[in-house]
Amino acid sequence: MMLRKIFAVIGGIVVANLIIFLVEAVNRMIYPMPDGVTYEKVEAFKKYVQELPVEAKVIVIFGYAFAAFSAGFVSTRIAKDRKPYCAIFCGAVLLSVIILNFTMLPTPTWMWICGLAAPFLVFPGYKMALTKSTV
Repeated sequence: MMLRKIFAVIGGIVVANLIIFLVEAVNRMIYPMPDGVTYEKVEAFKKYVQELPVEAKVIVIFGYAFAAFSAGFVSTRIAKDRKPYCAIFCGAVLLSVIILNFTMLPTPTWMWICGLAAPFLVFPGYKMALTKSTV
């Protein structure tokens, strides 16, 4: 039973990371980095992030929100119990990652507010997983 919960958390986090990766990849396709800007050139990358339009930043928040919802859903389905612990753990990991990202990059206040709220969407994901199965 404990092994299933460990796999549930890992599964939820993997799904969340894949969603965030894909959403950010699409975002970079829509709003490509200028020539010479890479993740390794920290100051240039920070400037790129700061100059992104609001729409690009909304896409990032959407990615975090969808990732959290999906992590709650997937972790609950894998765990096959009616308890929210796995979903909560996934939400805590996502919250930590969001805080880390936002402290390293120039992020406006509205993004902090939305970003800190996004991980709580593990709860609707958890609830939906319960309604879609006989967990």
